[in-house]
Amino acid sequence: MRTINRREAMLLGGGSAVASLAVAGANANSRYDIDADVHSTLEHFYWRVGGAQELLAKSAAALVFPFVVKAGIGFGGEYGEGALLIRGRTVDYYNTVSASFGFQLGAQARSVIIVFMTPEALADFRRVYGWKVGIDGSIALITVGIGGSIDTSKIVSPIVGFIFDNKGLMYNLTLEGSKITRIYR
Repeated sequence: MRTINRREAMLLGGGSAVASLAVAGANANSRYDIDADVHSTLEHFYWRVGGAQELLAKSAAALVFPFVVKAGIGFGGEYGEGALLIRGRTVDYYNTVSASFGFQLGAQARSVIIVFMTPEALADFRRVYGWKVGIDGSIALITVGIGGSIDTSKIVSPIVGFIFDNKGLMYNLTLEGSKITRIYR
């Protein structure tokens, strides 16, 4: 029996984490499952964050990823599926994928909402296949304190984003390096 060293264990663990995310992508949700999860996520968002419903009403569109799962041991990966809503109606489906390397261990799920405040920002997003955050466009992440609300008059970025879990909005996170691609359901 051969023993493996720490580096081999890290590579094996990281590879299995990325493989599990690939399997999650292969077992994709139906459009009905995605739509139901998107609407549930929006209800949770409206309940948690004051002014959220007003913000989305003023926006050109919202891209909602109800479950983005990140897992890794050394190497990591992230995957989620969601829907683009214009005036509250689903128009397209998308996935988000990213990979990372560094100290990481475990898995976590979170929800991501990307809000396109202008028609131009939305058009630029829809024009690119495989839109990369930080390259094809920047997303200003919004943080709100506990019990806080969004002041829509102070939002000047063309694209804003929110990352949250079941406890509320999450801080010190980034979407940089994520690739968002249209999928067909």
